[in-house]
Amino acid sequence: MWYYSNPASGLDISEVNDAIEEAFAEHGRGNVQMPPKLYVHLEHGDFRTMPAYIPSLDIAGVKIVNVHPENPGIGLPTVMALTVLLDIDTGRPETILNATELTNMRTGAAGAVAAKYLAPTSHATLGLVGSGRQAMAQVNAISREIHVEKVLVWSRNEKNAADFCRNFPDIDCTPAELSRVCEADIVVTTTPTRKPMIKDEWIGEGTHINAIGADAPGKQELDPAILARAEVFVDDPAQAVHSGEINVPISQGLYHQDRIKGTLGEVVIGKKKRESRDEITVFDSTGLAIQDLAIAKVVIRKGGDIELDFSSGI
Repeated sequence: MWYYSNPASGLDISEVNDAIEEAFAEHGRGNVQMPPKLYVHLEHGDFRTMPAYIPSLDIAGVKIVNVHPENPGIGLPTVMALTVLLDIDTGRPETILNATELTNMRTGAAGAVAAKYLAPTSHATLGLVGSGRQAMAQVNAISREIHVEKVLVWSRNEKNAADFCRNFPDIDCTPAELSRVCEADIVVTTTPTRKPMIKDEWIGEGTHINAIGADAPGKQELDPAILARAEVFVDDPAQAVHSGEINVPISQGLYHQDRIKGTLGEVVIGKKKRESRDEITVFDSTGLAIQDLAIAKVVIRKGGDIELDFSSGI
């Protein structure tokens, strides 16, 4: 059995983007097994279990991941994760990965794939709502697929926005008011809010939105009126209805799941697409177990970390 303690080290972001794109393609073709993630709610957060199987990659396993928004205040990441991979033929656990940073990378890669196919232009201004780890992952990944001409970033803490920009000395990055950020060609939301922050009147025609933060029941970042104007693409319909950006509007009767335009996988394989330069598109990202398996495959191809003998306990 192999244990990868720091599997994200040295990974090529473009290679990760490609792997995640192919995982979405397989999802669009209907070639994966992936039940919706299961949530367990705790006092200050939750954890989820995420199993999947991708036959074309000969890989199966499960990720356990938490979301605790108050963690940064005690020096811990909001999201921490562990992935266990199984031998396809026997079910024997064969690989354990520290998936905390991998989770950030694969979510960033999903945003990059969405931007690649749904952004109104290949030369874009990127607007970030939130300045945490996932916002950074989105910039790193999207900039591999789109020529990012400028980054506008908003944070509740102005110092955090300024600190964020210092991580990207080669990109024109500027802290900005929330309404100004929403004028960007591509808007990425990465907050844990349960009250909509992005007003309908701030979003102009032709905008693409990566809605990343709403990944659990009750979370919501966008004014539901935006969804009424937009073409909404989801990573997975069952998960999006339960815990994506559309979950609250659906529960309130403000949006219906029949209005979902399609999945990102269907976009990747050419079954669905942006129809015009002026339409608003939204990618509702909840995070899929197949993304975790796809990035795990990249790690395994890269090479091993620590070999552990657990055979006597299996």
